[in-house]
Amino acid sequence: TGPMSSECLGNLLRITLNEAYFEDKYLSLFVVDQSGSAWELDEAMAAQCGYTVIYSTWRSIEFRASALSCHSHLEKDMFTVTIQIKASHTPDMSNATTHLKSASCHYGPWSPRELMCESNYMEVSVRREVPQTVKDFVQDEPEDWTHVFPEANTEEASKWQIVFHQPEEKRALLVSNAWSAGYGFNTTDSRVLLRVPYTAAQVQLVKDQGITFSVLRSSMFYKYQWVILMVDAAVACPVDGVEYTNKTITWTVPKYIPPLSAGVTSFKDVLVEAGVDLRKLSAKEMASRKYVLLNELKAITMKIPIGAEGGYYKTSVSNGQLGVKYTISLFLEHQWEDNKWRLTKHTIIKEIETPFEQAEVTTSNNLNLSARLMNVTVGTFLPDVELMNLTIEEVVVAVPEAVQHGYLIHRIRYANGSKAYVIQVPLDAPSVKKEYMREDMRAYILNVTLTFITYPSSETFVVPVIVLSAVKDAVLPSARGFCDGRNLHLIITHGNVDQNWLPFISDWHLTQEAAQKYNYILRDNGTHLALSVPFLSPHVSYEAFHTSAIKASFYLTLKDGITLAQRRDFSVSCIFSPSELIQCLPNGTVIITAIKLVGGEDLDTALLVLRDRQCKPSLVTERTATFKFNVNTCGTSRKFNSTTMTYENEVLYFRPGNDMPIYQLKFLCSYAVKHTAGLQYESKKSPPPSIKPGSGCLALSLKLFKEKSYSEPYQESEYPVIKYLNEALYFEVELLQPKDARLDLNLDECWATNSQSQDSLPQWPILTHGCENNKDSYRTVFHKVNYSLRVKFPQHLKRFEVRMFTFVQGTSLLQE
Repeated sequence: TGPMSSECLGNLLRITLNEAYFEDKYLSLFVVDQSGSAWELDEAMAAQCGYTVIYSTWRSIEFRASALSCHSHLEKDMFTVTIQIKASHTPDMSNATTHLKSASCHYGPWSPRELMCESNYMEVSVRREVPQTVKDFVQDEPEDWTHVFPEANTEEASKWQIVFHQPEEKRALLVSNAWSAGYGFNTTDSRVLLRVPYTAAQVQLVKDQGITFSVLRSSMFYKYQWVILMVDAAVACPVDGVEYTNKTITWTVPKYIPPLSAGVTSFKDVLVEAGVDLRKLSAKEMASRKYVLLNELKAITMKIPIGAEGGYYKTSVSNGQLGVKYTISLFLEHQWEDNKWRLTKHTIIKEIETPFEQAEVTTSNNLNLSARLMNVTVGTFLPDVELMNLTIEEVVVAVPEAVQHGYLIHRIRYANGSKAYVIQVPLDAPSVKKEYMREDMRAYILNVTLTFITYPSSETFVVPVIVLSAVKDAVLPSARGFCDGRNLHLIITHGNVDQNWLPFISDWHLTQEAAQKYNYILRDNGTHLALSVPFLSPHVSYEAFHTSAIKASFYLTLKDGITLAQRRDFSVSCIFSPSELIQCLPNGTVIITAIKLVGGEDLDTALLVLRDRQCKPSLVTERTATFKFNVNTCGTSRKFNSTTMTYENEVLYFRPGNDMPIYQLKFLCSYAVKHTAGLQYESKKSPPPSIKPGSGCLALSLKLFKEKSYSEPYQESEYPVIKYLNEALYFEVELLQPKDARLDLNLDECWATNSQSQDSLPQWPILTHGCENNKDSYRTVFHKVNYSLRVKFPQHLKRFEVRMFTFVQGTSLLQE
């Protein structure tokens, strides 16, 4: 059909721009006059010259021109209008294509008075009566308009003048001045036309029968030879009169309103017709659409069901909320006869728009498991809505760029013109979040915000899309456990749901730093989490297993890293021999560790004793107590037989004031009575004993402890440590590697400096040749190192105590 089509509708010409040609383009509209000059159309020019531009929801543009518009070419009973459209893909209109459209329509026959109420202007055209010319007329007196009409301008005696009737005054303007004020004016041999924008300064709002009208009262004067002609140019158009009740639009227009009836004494209806989009409808057509047209004594009423054929819904946005409005362009023509004008035709074009009605946007998800795709359908929407962009993980992405994020977007058009959008997203797209639900179910969560724009109003609204798809593909973490002679081991194989799960021991988060504090070994390589815990550890629980074994158990919980909800529990249990708790040394020393069993949580390990209650533990933890004593002390009994000597004692726990123990752990150590060892002896003069120097790799550590018990060292995060003068500092030097019982650690030199550099000056010796500095008023104190759970080789450690001091020069402190 081409880019434009035209249609004649009485004294109006309509040109419609085809959506297929002009979609997604920037447009400029021009009107071409008879000389070929193009005039760009804007709102002010349109209202002054008799043009109307309507943007419909279908993104088509409708241009209407009055028969007596500014640039119409009149010839006989035809009027011709030519328009020019420039279309470009860019706002600066570069590389624009030009389209020209010229259309002609018949007009007339005219009624003596015709009133037109367009959506952007009012128009009145009346027949002008021209008297016969008097031959040989000689004017013998000067012309004086003011004798006839005082408001007329005597200086412009031969031109048209317009007088506006307002309550406070009457004001006369030359046509040229009225044109500058925005009024439109046209004449033919038989008619005079005045066009008035609704925004004109002289327009008044007048109520009649409760309906508001825009009214302009005016008279036009023209001096023809010796006769002054006056034309009544009053015009009135209804502004409101529309009600919305029970899903029905009711439009009421009063008849014979006073501004149009000045000097009239009798009225008679001639014709009342109505229609839609400037097309008149028959009574049968109205009935089929359920329209009602009532021609009553004082008013004409139209009733239209909301949503009826002839109108359309358009998208609207209010406070960011999506809604719809029903729009219909009604057309009413009322003709009547009276004793002044004979026949008047009043044509009203009424663009009616219902109030905002909120609309819901539906979202559905069709999961394609075989392709692992989420197919999310959003909509439906009216044709005037377009998807503008997406917000993915707080990043705004234009629709063409969404594919780079794994999003494929399709638009679906339905037969009624509405549309929907389908968004395809792979389940494994980075923006799709995965959460464990239960058992073998995982939730795939798509959270994206869609921004839409409406045309032609350019309103925007957003639709949050949150879609959850449950898929049976969850792989839970699994675990295996085992024990060696001194440790419990738990190895967890990660699944696909525990990336953000955290290991906990009860309510204690097990971090690398926390594990090191208890000599636990914690490793995670991404596929496996491995944990090794010593048999004698604070988080191991113990229970008796028959009479000859102890069951040690360790429990680990994986919790959600965000909600801390408990997800999975794992444990490892092993059977240990009680002999793991006892060491019978050849020199008669016994080291035994008593443990708190399940069920005895209220037992205070510090109160455990041996048979001789004066023998108390040398090392105490929350769950264990370690005793070190000689077999000839602490109430130890002994028994002999032919081959062995057996020493027996007990670890006991008494409640205060009660001599019956509630905890009793018997233990024994057996030594062979006779033991023969073969020795080879060769008489040879042996050289005197000597120590030969050697070289090797030694790993040493120097730690500062908080207390004399040397149970808790300062952690790296606690440095620098604040101490006061003469306050004790507890140092420990340990040989870490090699773990060789034949080695003894001896300290030779130890000194303090005023900076972190060991070579800086001044220096003060703390140890000299392995001994305390006898020049120091507060001498270094050595502390004995005993065997304990932490100390397997006491000869590998040296502990000493130093009093806090500072460097001085004279009476001043030295500070770096």
